[in-house]
Amino acid sequence: MDFNTLCIHGNSEKYDTTGAVSVPIFQSATFAHPAVGESTGYDYSRQQNPTREHLEKIMVKLEGGFDALAFSTGMAAIGAVMELFSPGDHIIASDDLYGGSHRLFHQISMKNGISFDFVNTSDISMIESHIQPNTKGVFIETPTNPMMQVTDIKAVAELTKRHNLILIVDNTFLTPYFQKPIKLGADIVVHSGTKYLGGHNDTLAGFVVVNDEKISDRLRFIYKTTGACLSPFDSWLMIRGIKTLPIRMDKQQENAMKLANWLGDQQKVKTVYYIGLPTHPGYEISQRQGSGFGAMISFEVDSEKTVRDILEKVSLIQYAESLGGVETLITYPMLQTHGDIPKAEREAKGINECLLRLSVGIESAQDLIDDLARVIKGE
Repeated sequence: MDFNTLCIHGNSEKYDTTGAVSVPIFQSATFAHPAVGESTGYDYSRQQNPTREHLEKIMVKLEGGFDALAFSTGMAAIGAVMELFSPGDHIIASDDLYGGSHRLFHQISMKNGISFDFVNTSDISMIESHIQPNTKGVFIETPTNPMMQVTDIKAVAELTKRHNLILIVDNTFLTPYFQKPIKLGADIVVHSGTKYLGGHNDTLAGFVVVNDEKISDRLRFIYKTTGACLSPFDSWLMIRGIKTLPIRMDKQQENAMKLANWLGDQQKVKTVYYIGLPTHPGYEISQRQGSGFGAMISFEVDSEKTVRDILEKVSLIQYAESLGGVETLITYPMLQTHGDIPKAEREAKGINECLLRLSVGIESAQDLIDDLARVIKGE
């Protein structure tokens, strides 16, 4: 079945007898037992709920995995994955990460006895050189947030399999529409469903998709024990959002390409980071391992004054955290998404006072360009 069709009909199971086209919202915390020792298959919504199950089965189809779990947020999803590891374990992770992941690893996971090495995972030799006897996993974002570094998932998967490591890929930026890490060899895929999968900036959600029954069983136990499950109503919002994922992402990518090219011609713009540009160092890998480039752009301007002018004077583009929605959002990573990272560390990665991140929406590309041109060019 085609991906576009799967987004709408990826789970054909019926949960009621009314003929409702939209899956019902089973807004129930608990479910009655038919008799002693019998169950309808649903007992308590922390463990499973029909609306959430419907969503999870769609995500399994979209990512091509064995099982999917829907969480209350993307960080709850990553937090649950970290519970697969034990004190004394070592993980290698991308050195350019979403600030929330950086905060979790440094402030929570390390406290719990897990050690990390953060490396440029686009360089496979860097990953291999940091493997230790106690290394248990590799965690990558590709493209990374916010510097848009690209990692060859298949090459990393071959490396992790040789060393019996778990490969975890954050696929938030590209979604399974443009990139399928499990088919490239990943063991676990994580998402902030808040972003492109939901697509409307109106709900928080997270996903873990796994390709192994044993990992699924362990995560299901962690899931029901720690309880960060997605609510029935938010599950329904995610189901609704996923139905339009392909057409949204096609338009967003089209707009992003136009904006990236336009930004590259502006005198006040020093560098444009967009994986869809042939000049991007990860362009060929992106072409090989995905079917699209997404709609995330980071760009560095000439001064902090230009940054402030853009953030304070754009009118159509909104200065806000998050990404992936139908509305175009602009973010100042050093103050927002990466504000908790020490200055020297973030600046070493290129996250400085002149870097902005743009999540391109589905508006008219020309209107978005006009909004930026009015500020950058003083038009």
